[in-house]
Amino acid sequence: MDSSKSTVQPNKQQLLNRLKRVEGQVRGIHNMVENDRYCVDILNQIAAVQSAMNKVSLALMEDHTHHCVANAIKNNKGEEAIDELMTVMKK
Repeated sequence: MDSSKSTVQPNKQQLLNRLKRVEGQVRGIHNMVENDRYCVDILNQIAAVQSAMNKVSLALMEDHTHHCVANAIKNNKGEEAIDELMTVMKK
């Protein structure tokens, strides 16, 4: 399995909505830095963005596992799919 493969994302719109919210949060952090806001306030917003990105990542990993990895296992390519997923998780 490689990154050039295309897959169907069953929760694509939910992921896109979450990413739009994160994008707005990052723009807000940019504005906070520009406006010399209190460092702790900025750090709290960064923590919120990191948490939101973790949720996006977990949702995507769940979809991948339930669909791509499950299909790979059915097609006797489970070890390859699991190794690929574990490589990404280690990053």
